[in-house]
Amino acid sequence: MPYLLLARRIALLRTAPFPYDTNDTIMANIILPPGWQLKEYQTTTEAAYHNRRAFLKTLGLGAIGLMTAATGLGCAGEVHSSHAGAVVDPEGPLDTIPPNAPRDGYPATRNTLYTVPERPVSDRLVASSYNNFYEFINQGNLKRVWPHTGAYEAFPMTLEVAGLVEKPFTLDVGNLIVSMDLEERLYRFRCVEAWSLTVPWTGFALSKLIERCKPLSKATHVQFVSANRPKQMPGIPSAPWYPWPYYEALRMDEAMNELAFVATGLYGEPLPKQNGAPLRLVLPWKYGYKGAKAVVRIAFTDKQPKTFWNELQPKEYGFLSNVNPNVPHPRWSQATEKFLPREGVEERVPTQIFNGYDEWVGALYPDTPREPTRPMAR
Repeated sequence: MPYLLLARRIALLRTAPFPYDTNDTIMANIILPPGWQLKEYQTTTEAAYHNRRAFLKTLGLGAIGLMTAATGLGCAGEVHSSHAGAVVDPEGPLDTIPPNAPRDGYPATRNTLYTVPERPVSDRLVASSYNNFYEFINQGNLKRVWPHTGAYEAFPMTLEVAGLVEKPFTLDVGNLIVSMDLEERLYRFRCVEAWSLTVPWTGFALSKLIERCKPLSKATHVQFVSANRPKQMPGIPSAPWYPWPYYEALRMDEAMNELAFVATGLYGEPLPKQNGAPLRLVLPWKYGYKGAKAVVRIAFTDKQPKTFWNELQPKEYGFLSNVNPNVPHPRWSQATEKFLPREGVEERVPTQIFNGYDEWVGALYPDTPREPTRPMAR
């Protein structure tokens, strides 16, 4: 729609009477597009996508934005949410940022200690539309997660701290985020399925969160448990054979390593739902499934906890799950990976041991295979 015409319509909305309560669903003048019509995110560059959002803000759409959020009707670029049990699907992969996510600290300053000099940053649309998140979809096109996130409410969310700590407690995730000094880190991301991205994450060191948890000295491991909301996450009820909720774990020395990161955002904004909102783990030297998404519980223990995929398929997914081109998956090689810099482009590149972070974490694993070997057995 031309900006001038849009502005005129907005002006009429702002001056016209509004005789019904905003809790009612507005049905007038809704045009259902034909199935063949492309979405805005498919025909618009990312820069134009965000320029349109900025333009709408300049027109004084604060009140109208609140109105549309309340009714579940949002302009492209605004988050679509559920209302009174009715779910409005997001229009595109950038429309899934929770509208009530904290914005303080964004965009964060990039920490220049962490660089990826050998390849470009992946396009934001690729990183937000090529995901695995089985709580939302675990059959069919597994990478197309974002269309299934409409019902999911990432905020408010609480984080439970339990196990071997001085005192168990629960905190509000939104308050946690605003209390932390956020930074941006550019990391390689490597999936066990042999594809990869380069992503600028926003968040804070996992060690800072652990320090706040005050674990006892006898704690040797820490477990992370993800949200389990079958009414909001359609993949959970559709796959009752999985042992929900999702759970992962680290040794304490891994969790305290400076690379271990709690991500609250990416590309300068809060996390989209399909990327793990409201917070997720980012462990760049490990395969992606080790980074639990939508974490709601942290528990410290003096024994190695079970983990989701290791318990289901121990011959294919080890507890450590470090990126290593010398250790093939039983069903495919890990020697190379499909790097995804932008939509429609794939580059086959060699996989680096520990995903290129050997100098940071190699000393943690003195027994790691440095030469080609058989598939992982632990």
